[in-house]
Amino acid sequence: MSLPRRPNPNHLLAALPAAEFERLVPHLELVPLPLGELLYEPGVKLQYAYFPTTAIVSLRYVMETGASAETAGVGNEGVVGISLFMGGDTMPSSAVVQVAGHAYRLDGRLLQQEFGRTSLLRRLLLRYTQALITQMTQTAACNRHHSIEQQLCRWLLLTLDRLPSNELIITHEMVASILGVRREGITEAAGKLQRAGFIRYRRGHITVLERSGLETHACECYTVVNKELSRLLSDVRFHQDNTAAVH
Repeated sequence: MSLPRRPNPNHLLAALPAAEFERLVPHLELVPLPLGELLYEPGVKLQYAYFPTTAIVSLRYVMETGASAETAGVGNEGVVGISLFMGGDTMPSSAVVQVAGHAYRLDGRLLQQEFGRTSLLRRLLLRYTQALITQMTQTAACNRHHSIEQQLCRWLLLTLDRLPSNELIITHEMVASILGVRREGITEAAGKLQRAGFIRYRRGHITVLERSGLETHACECYTVVNKELSRLLSDVRFHQDNTAAVH
């Protein structure tokens, strides 16, 4: 598929200076990510990094019983495969496509080379990793201390931030698997939100009608994650703009 000059749909790639981005262009491959595709499995060495544009990838930990729960989601704000540049090469979790779409795929060895070569890319990726760790930490706390309704609101808001529309194609069973709760709990929580007029759902579809209502009913976890991501990446762009002005 053709590659645009500046892939603005992915915020990390769009934040790179022209020179660093141009070095990556010949190696970036725009690939489709169908719903449910497994990008990597626990303990398997990663071959590629993925920079989502329209897709959303769920990072999940799967228990020995087969039960799973999402530790974080990655959309157009980030990259899947941080272990490639953090030195681990593998992860104990899996990465599954939660919302079908596209991503830019980059060979892992090339990403490692560029990470060691350019300070801004390294700074950008490390800042994003810190934001991802914040999301994982907050998700763990949220799953332990907040109601299913609050968790659902948090998840819906984070997902909406990565989508161009207010409609999600996903079943209650899939949401339950992501949050690590029973499907009946999701059905009950979604029913409350629908009766309040915040969402409308039918089998396989959830449409957000009133975002402000979700924000009111969500716990503080959404705000913490959103603010940290904005703080870290806006700081990187601030330093990028200053560098460009000097040169």
